[in-house]
Amino acid sequence: MKSREIAEENKICPLEMAVNTISGKWKIPIVWQINEGKKRPSEFLRGIAKVDRRVLNQQLKEMEQDGILSKAVFNELPPRVEYALTDLGEKLVIVLWSLNDWGKLLIEKS
Repeated sequence: MKSREIAEENKICPLEMAVNTISGKWKIPIVWQINEGKKRPSEFLRGIAKVDRRVLNQQLKEMEQDGILSKAVFNELPPRVEYALTDLGEKLVIVLWSLNDWGKLLIEKS
């Protein structure tokens, strides 16, 4: 295989990367919830219907690793954890508002 073919094969599509980063049943609801301000895990559990604590924690961890959320752990008893949007997460919110507008157009069309 030629080096150009290898380079083409290993290219990462930015759109695919973005969609893969926000895929996950609860990631968009998490972003909508946290857009209102810092949130504790228990607040997500109350604000997102039917989300399982284990799945929520996994999605929060992935979003932190992807740079969408920041996590602050406070040295208190009982322990307190808060999540907030990063700058990258704030940019995602802008994109999601546009996607929301597009969704409204789809609803009107149907």
